[in-house]
Amino acid sequence: MPLVPPKSARPPREAHRIDEASLARWLAANVEACRGGGAVTALQFQGGQSNPTYWVGFSGPEGELELVLRKKPPGELLPSAHAVEREYRVMRALAGSDVPVPETLALCEDPAVIGTPFFVMRHVPGRIFWDPQLPGTSGPDERRALYDDLVRALAALHRVDYVAAGLGDYGKVGGFIPRQVQRWSRQYEASRTGDVPAMEALMAFLGRNTPRHDETTLVHGDYRIDNVIFAADEPRALAIIDWELSTLGHPVSDLAYLCMGYHLALPGRGSLVGADFAALGIPDEQGMVEAYCKLTGRGAIDDWPYFMAFGIFRLAAIAQGVYKRSLQGNASSDSASAFGAAVFALADLGCNIAGVRPG
Repeated sequence: MPLVPPKSARPPREAHRIDEASLARWLAANVEACRGGGAVTALQFQGGQSNPTYWVGFSGPEGELELVLRKKPPGELLPSAHAVEREYRVMRALAGSDVPVPETLALCEDPAVIGTPFFVMRHVPGRIFWDPQLPGTSGPDERRALYDDLVRALAALHRVDYVAAGLGDYGKVGGFIPRQVQRWSRQYEASRTGDVPAMEALMAFLGRNTPRHDETTLVHGDYRIDNVIFAADEPRALAIIDWELSTLGHPVSDLAYLCMGYHLALPGRGSLVGADFAALGIPDEQGMVEAYCKLTGRGAIDDWPYFMAFGIFRLAAIAQGVYKRSLQGNASSDSASAFGAAVFALADLGCNIAGVRPG
């Protein structure tokens, strides 16, 4: 039976086309299941804004195989951005743990193969929910169970002994929040295309009000419901994807990022703003925090507004980078230009949550 690509995978835009023949040769030399050689079809998934991601169908004498390829985008990149090598490393380290991840197969750091470094993993069939209200599900019970497993997977990640997993050098221990504020401030400045007064006010607030309680775990860095693949026939998380921003950091930053849907909607995604949580069966923001605290054995979270404001600030900085790449023609999606307006809206929202008035 011929391979049928996912509906969200389409022919790549001109700037993101890859040499399928070169990729096929590399797969034959580096992936055991492709050793006999074969033909490759590469289609690009729609919706991702950072590292271009492809469905790869491989057909050879041993049979057919569905893969997913993640690569760095073309063009001039910020030094610490688009780290596909780190994505590959962390997923390999988590294989066999309680954290659901795709099976990684091989990493290529040679840009001569398809233009930029990349890695391949097995395709995980299942459901990705772009709308956090989960339309198309069977009802409140399933939606509640999906959110329960979403939080369970996050708690499992934060319980990982990162030293035993071989990730003791994956980031610095302690001081994550102030370093991140500095990092994303630099990223924002490097991608700046104009003045956004609310971003200046938000950066100043975050720099002055670092939470007193510090802790370190492995963090995903971009944990939200559309970065988790769920089983097609049950409310179970099969794989957490998009590990580009993972590091050692403060676990509450992941939880706050997950909860941003209670405050905003992004282009192409829904939101939980104004949702009827009781009717939907979806926990409200307080319920999410309480569920996480129960699973991780912690009490109430101090400085929650700070963590929310930080997550929104970081998202604004990421959006600014996407917008600048769109102006240069390097962004991986046609909708990237919409992120310019999103920077202003996100910065205003962050200030509102933090109780800061832009100067």
